[in-house]
Amino acid sequence: MNDQSIASFLDALASKASTPGGGGAAALMGAQAAALVSMVCNLTLGKPKYAEVEQEMLVLLSAAEALRSQLTDMMQADVEVFNAVMAAYGLPKATDDEKAARSAAIQTALQAATDVPLACAKACAEVLKLSRVAAEKGNLNVISDAGVAVMAAYAALKSAALNVYINANSITERSFAEQRLAALAEVLAGVELEAEDIYQLVKQKL
Repeated sequence: MNDQSIASFLDALASKASTPGGGGAAALMGAQAAALVSMVCNLTLGKPKYAEVEQEMLVLLSAAEALRSQLTDMMQADVEVFNAVMAAYGLPKATDDEKAARSAAIQTALQAATDVPLACAKACAEVLKLSRVAAEKGNLNVISDAGVAVMAAYAALKSAALNVYINANSITERSFAEQRLAALAEVLAGVELEAEDIYQLVKQKL
């Protein structure tokens, strides 16, 4: 997945194939948001006008690059867990034993398919937080890119959340599902206001 061109990824996304899908797209959006935060950092570092925030930009850049790497890897992880779910649904079910084994495999796969987008959502929330620092202290010449970063991170986060919801709703072990949904709710708490606040901060600097 990571070695594909943009064009080939979009062709695959638009095709009849079930993967890549919305989960991979969400991870890509998050990775793009992280890359934009890095861009703001790189275009702030070394500028005399921003010497006082040099160290902070270095820390921000390191964090953004780590998240970009994580989110890029999640594109492939999303494909793998979805394919595992489809493979589990394709298992034989002619006998009671086969039905039981198939059901267990489906549930195991669904749990993994819930955890991957949850991790993606958490990473995107971190990128969103980083975009505030970029917006507050980054080079004004690229401040709009910090705004794009926050909106991409927000879209990625909300998109990943949809994949958590759809998979968690099919999990029979409700304690597992409810724990993941509670964790997601914590990640989402206040995110709309935060994203809009950062967006308006950027807009005021244009």
